[in-house]
Amino acid sequence: MIASPNIWNWPDLYEAENRAQDVTGEIARVLRSLAPFTDRDVVDVGCGAGFHLPMFAADARSVIGVEPHPPLLERAAALASGLPRTRVTGGTAESLPLDAASVDVVHARTAYFFGPGCGPGITEAMRVLRPGGVLVVVDLDATVAPYGEWMRRDLPRYDPAAVERFFDAQGFDTTRVVTRWAFHDRRTLDAVLGIEFSPRVAAAAVRAVTGLSFDVGYRVHTRRRPTGVELGSGIEKRLDRSSRYGDR
Repeated sequence: MIASPNIWNWPDLYEAENRAQDVTGEIARVLRSLAPFTDRDVVDVGCGAGFHLPMFAADARSVIGVEPHPPLLERAAALASGLPRTRVTGGTAESLPLDAASVDVVHARTAYFFGPGCGPGITEAMRVLRPGGVLVVVDLDATVAPYGEWMRRDLPRYDPAAVERFFDAQGFDTTRVVTRWAFHDRRTLDAVLGIEFSPRVAAAAVRAVTGLSFDVGYRVHTRRRPTGVELGSGIEKRLDRSSRYGDR
């Protein structure tokens, strides 16, 4: 498990960030097209405080949020108590507390965007999916300005092309989505940039944004569990080891 300093340290501000993201619902439309969840069993891996659980609960047959960080798990549980057919549980991507072939959709948002090194989590998602089920990984597209430029400046070792090669080698399809983040006030916008980037890059980003919104690109990676005979998981492990790189 890798700590998420933004949501772990500033959960209330991160909720404001969630509310500002994708104000036109582009990702939700892509999810419904590529990983339909109406009347299906859904797992949200790394659900945080549960922000996306209501979207799934509105239509899914059942929803399970999995979160490793106890304070966030407590928040998600409180939210889930008011949602139909929804529960949360502690766990990690590499060890989901679920039976094999028990769900139809595994959703992970901004939890796998480093690509290499995430092989064990992908293998575990394939384990819990029923034949025909789909793993959908929503991550940030660092090739899309301006947010992607800030991200690459903050993480000079991060290679978007290497991440895409990793997901391609793991058998994923990729759909690019450009969204709009929009805030109600400048104070919140500036504070969100402050928890997402180092002080130097955050200051530059604050200067670059003249209004209350900016574009953010995402990649939606999808991989479906086959309905026929499957090969063993050794290929995923070999691909993960061969594409892994150093400090992240």
